[in-house]
Amino acid sequence: MRMARAKWAEELVADFYRRDGYRIIARNWRCRQGELDIVAFLICDMVPTIVVVEVRARATDYFGSPLESVTHAKQKKLRVATKKFLSSESRVYGTVRFDVASVLGTKIEVVQNAF
Repeated sequence: MRMARAKWAEELVADFYRRDGYRIIARNWRCRQGELDIVAFLICDMVPTIVVVEVRARATDYFGSPLESVTHAKQKKLRVATKKFLSSESRVYGTVRFDVASVLGTKIEVVQNAF
């Protein structure tokens, strides 16, 4: 059940970013250091930007907000995995941004530049 919710939430968030003009270039990219849920691309102010999106989904906020669950340790893992991802790419990007997308029930909340 939990995995189905996570997969559904990632698809919902990917659609959200596509509607805003982003191109999804990777989903569930894995390396030894961790996983990147969604990696999107957008040219913003003439600067090619990679957006790494950590998706957090919960049915309720009984145990706290999904946004609060992205700890400093998780942020560090995401940064390391992002470096691995970028080194595996042949393209060069201008900037990297880390977003956190929360799916609580059916409501999406995105925090850009979360860390």
